[in-house]
Amino acid sequence: MPRKTPSGAQFYESLSNDLPSLPEKDSHETLLLQILETLSDAELEFLEYDWPLWAKRHQLPRRKDWTSWLILGGRGAGKTRAGAEWVRAMALGLAPFADEPHERIALVGETYDDARDVMVEGVSGLLAIHPKAQRPAFEKSRGVLTWPNGAQAQIFSAQDPDGLRGPQFHAAWCDEIAKWRYVQDTWDMLQFALRLSDRPQQVVTTTPRPLPLLKKLMSDKRCVVTRATTNANAENLSPVFLKHVLARYKNTRLWRQEVLGEIIAEREDALWSREMIESARVVKAPELKRIVLALDPAATSGKNADACGLVAAGQGENEQFYVLEDATLVRARPDVWAAKAVALYHRLQADALYAESNQGGEMIEAVLRAVDENIPVKRVHATRGKYLRAEPVAALYARGLVHHVGAYPELEDEMCDFSTDGLSGGRSPDRLDALVWAISALQKTVPEPVIRRL
Repeated sequence: MPRKTPSGAQFYESLSNDLPSLPEKDSHETLLLQILETLSDAELEFLEYDWPLWAKRHQLPRRKDWTSWLILGGRGAGKTRAGAEWVRAMALGLAPFADEPHERIALVGETYDDARDVMVEGVSGLLAIHPKAQRPAFEKSRGVLTWPNGAQAQIFSAQDPDGLRGPQFHAAWCDEIAKWRYVQDTWDMLQFALRLSDRPQQVVTTTPRPLPLLKKLMSDKRCVVTRATTNANAENLSPVFLKHVLARYKNTRLWRQEVLGEIIAEREDALWSREMIESARVVKAPELKRIVLALDPAATSGKNADACGLVAAGQGENEQFYVLEDATLVRARPDVWAAKAVALYHRLQADALYAESNQGGEMIEAVLRAVDENIPVKRVHATRGKYLRAEPVAALYARGLVHHVGAYPELEDEMCDFSTDGLSGGRSPDRLDALVWAISALQKTVPEPVIRRL
């Protein structure tokens, strides 16, 4: 008869008693194979899904008395797997994370789709890491996972902070918080919702950026921080990715942030500062009398192409400016960025679309009009360098006249890394260029006011 599967420490204690005796000359691999041959299918499954056995050091917290666990790491460092395994343990009451099941858990991602595709259905997501008997049922229409024991986890989007008003939870997993658009508002709403147990806990998995919230978390005595580089999980990543893709960015600021998982401070000589942007950030724009889009098309194509900068901004009755959206596309074909720009123009009910014409001006206008022949395209031509064009716009920020509606991490990273020599990594500041064109266009034009609400 097959042996019943013990649990936890009992399993490993019984396993040590059953080890076959082998001559010392036999290899560890041979010993391991003979041990595995003594196990039943149920015991082999137990080993496969025993997370503390397989986890790396950065995928386990270093102490137990924490309220927040911040997992900072490079791309592919195993952050998602660590977050998903923690949620599994909380829902099922598995050591070393939980002594009993936690019935209500929040899953908060950058968007609803991101949370579903990465946190739930991803290769390291919740559905993939459970043995069949423990796997939760997923109701996509409600965004709810339900475990066999009745515990539930619900998906929330950081684009809708108010969605966290009302529900209450024992625990929460926040993924890629550095990319959240309404990061502080979403975080605040979540803290009010964590009120169901004596010690609610939350795990944050993210590639770091120099956000005030992250810095505050790292200085909190109730927060435990673990770090990992991409190389810490190299055996589970594609050799092509490690050799070719990462080599392209080695020793750049992007390398330090996205691969080494470092929080990169702003450049001292940058035109913009984090404090300058943060102090003028708003949740919602007021009534706007003018909205424009600015397009900075890529001058190259293929896998090494620059991004196609696309930024929307508006001007309020108070003569201040509001950045409404960074819709920049990476390595997109002309028909793709043209369709995206036209769709954004209509969604925001913009007044005009400004396109830099230094690289193929007539072609750019023709591509846009092929999508919508009536769209008001205004071509602008750069006669001065990027730094000189950006200086007047940076001065408006310094005076508190430009506000970001929400957060735009990639755009803000470019702003705080841009100086007389461009970006420190040598990349093209495509998002920044589009921003400068949009604010400059609003500043120089005084149309008949058309009031609208977003």
